[in-house]
Amino acid sequence: SEKHEGSSGGLHWLDEDAMRVRSLVTAVAWLWTASADDGGEAQAVDGFTTEDREKMTESSEKHEFQAEVNRLMDIIINSLYTDKQVFVRELISNAADALEKARFMSVQDEAFLGDNKDLEIKVEYDDEGKTLSIVDSGIGMTKADLINNLGTVAKSGTTNFLEAIQDGADANLIGQFGVGFYAAFLVADKVTVTSKCNDDPKQHVWESSADASFTVTEDPRGNTLGRGTRVTLHLKEDAHEFLSEDKLKELTKKYSQFMQFPIYVKTKKEIEADAEEDDDDDDDEEKDDAEVKEEDEEKKEEKQPGKKTVHEWEQVNTQKAIWLRQKEDVKEEEYNEFYKAISKDYLDPLSYTHFNAEGEIEFKSILFLPKKAPFDMMDNYWTKKSEVKLYVRRVLVAEKFEELLPRYLNFVRGVVDSDDLPLNVSREQLQQNKIMKVISKKLVRKTLELLKKLAKDESSEEEDEEGEEKEASTEEDKKDDEETPWQKFYKEFAKNLKMGCYEDDSNRSKISKLLRFATTKSDGKEISLDQYLDNMKDNQESIYYMAGESKEVLEKSPSLQIFQKKGIEVLTLTDHLDESCIQKLADYEGKKFVSIQKADIKLEETEEEKKRFEKIKDMYKPLTDWWKEKLTDLTEKGALKDSGVKVESVQLSKRLVDSPCVVVTSQFGYSAHQEKIMRAQAFQNKDQLNMMAGRKTLEINPNHPVVHDLLEKIKQDKENSQAVDTATVLFQTAMIESGYDISDPSVLVKKVYAMMSKEIGVDPNAPMKEIEVPEEEEEAEDTADAEDEDDADETESDSKKEEL
Repeated sequence: SEKHEGSSGGLHWLDEDAMRVRSLVTAVAWLWTASADDGGEAQAVDGFTTEDREKMTESSEKHEFQAEVNRLMDIIINSLYTDKQVFVRELISNAADALEKARFMSVQDEAFLGDNKDLEIKVEYDDEGKTLSIVDSGIGMTKADLINNLGTVAKSGTTNFLEAIQDGADANLIGQFGVGFYAAFLVADKVTVTSKCNDDPKQHVWESSADASFTVTEDPRGNTLGRGTRVTLHLKEDAHEFLSEDKLKELTKKYSQFMQFPIYVKTKKEIEADAEEDDDDDDDEEKDDAEVKEEDEEKKEEKQPGKKTVHEWEQVNTQKAIWLRQKEDVKEEEYNEFYKAISKDYLDPLSYTHFNAEGEIEFKSILFLPKKAPFDMMDNYWTKKSEVKLYVRRVLVAEKFEELLPRYLNFVRGVVDSDDLPLNVSREQLQQNKIMKVISKKLVRKTLELLKKLAKDESSEEEDEEGEEKEASTEEDKKDDEETPWQKFYKEFAKNLKMGCYEDDSNRSKISKLLRFATTKSDGKEISLDQYLDNMKDNQESIYYMAGESKEVLEKSPSLQIFQKKGIEVLTLTDHLDESCIQKLADYEGKKFVSIQKADIKLEETEEEKKRFEKIKDMYKPLTDWWKEKLTDLTEKGALKDSGVKVESVQLSKRLVDSPCVVVTSQFGYSAHQEKIMRAQAFQNKDQLNMMAGRKTLEINPNHPVVHDLLEKIKQDKENSQAVDTATVLFQTAMIESGYDISDPSVLVKKVYAMMSKEIGVDPNAPMKEIEVPEEEEEAEDTADAEDEDDADETESDSKKEEL
């Protein structure tokens, strides 16, 4: 036996005593782990009997890894990979590399494959021996390859192969033997590699326990592979979960579902004991039908039914990588099946886009829009990662990539596959964030283009429907009930688009064209902002909106009265995200968004209307000044001092028609709807809320008789108690009607009770008196009368019984 050192150099011979001790220890260890069958022969583990192991121990060559490998292997096994199950991906990727090399060599030399023409990967496990094996019929490795390629971390036969064929040949190989191969030690305490190459007449076995050394020896069994490599993992105790058909199928599908070479997993099946014999009969000479039937009947009578366990190879990567084909060649059914395979959704996709990206980074991709949103989509919005899978040459690198798509597009499903992504050594992260940003930017652009196409198809359908004049009313009703693809999408994912409008500064203008809102003239139907612009009056300079709990509440708002009178369309925002989204937009196609629930609304007026308003303003100045003074006392010293309400001013309103007054907030403060949302937050900051609530403005209607009466009263007496009560009640009711909360409603309640008392002729200041109850004698008489009636009924019933 010889021992080689890497960078430290030198060839050392072990003395005979040490050699005998090592042989004895190895033989005893293997005899202890092997179990004897009924025939008394030791069980073979990974195809090696105890005799084979002894021969290999005697003739093995022991080598040491390079000096730096020991430390690097510890990093690989304990730190490099975040998930130990990726060893399946690494080993199958290496096997695919070997198969690709064999395929390439067979193109140059037709006789290269010989009798073993099937290029395939097989995965099997031994439950008794606690081993897991991955076998390929690839190019294989010679003894020198085993020493050089597996003895050096990041030393790659694949890399050397690519360097040798720089003439542009199709050799898209992934990964490197070395780092990827040593992922096997995540789950195994010993790894055995058996390999046979056409360039070496002998088959060799490489073995290591990750203890800074490895052994290489000639396989005593001879050539059992024909050509290829078998990697066997002797699993650790905490890795026995991988000794399961279902687990291996799951992992193989997950990481290598779209591999171009077939991957088989060895499975167990129970069949009838005579079923196998029946299959063997098919190879015999053909018999007459009558004779065959008679024999079958005799077998059924003679043989008792029994079961037998057989092993079969089941292909797990039946799904094809359709993104590599031209989209013209892929059928709709194939897209639907592919979507269901990667998303585990039972519904077909709503829509999809299939494209090839070229430029700074080249990749192929298919993106799908689901029909239904996940039930928990917004519950974990801030932590959920993108559902687009990242592949490198059809090998899964990341099932969920945080930076692949922004949060608001986390509902998109699909795949991205590139041949030249700069991966780090563990293949789990991209080394350059710049490349990631380029891919993400293109994916976002393609997704928004797909959404734009859906929205455009909806608008074109609506135009076609308007152009059709002759249609039965029943058919029109049916068409109205049917939702377009865009309506289905918007119903499920409208919140995502609104979050995107709020978060994505670079694509906000594109997203704004996809938004839909109901208006005061849309009859409950949601329209686009472009449609709103088309409906605007010629002299309208702004896009008006209002926010509230529901459309019904908003339509009764006093702030809307002047707009209804003038026939101006107003957006009605009932979703909690609507108002924040609109405020982020600020304007659309040069038209500013203006809230009709805030102060300083400017509407078109004639010169006569302006002059009249100025005269009325002067006329009501005593009332507005007096009212402002009383409200200041109320909010700073009176019943509303703890409410946080601050009154900016009292002024005449141009928006009121029927109501006496309305409360509006400043331009940069929270609206009533936003205040409610912020107050409902579990971790609200009261100081910040009071600051952002904004100062309130009370607008009064000079044409309302109550307001005019109030003016006349304060002209006569500014301390009129009835006038003060009326002013206080009007302000508080206007707060409630405008959607604001009043922290202490008791003052308002008392005044309402007093007004109700006066209305029915009761003195509201009358003292409380106890109600007189009936005397006890009257109650006793009533009770006695009731008992006499009961006795009479009983006597009558008894007499009837006697007669019967």
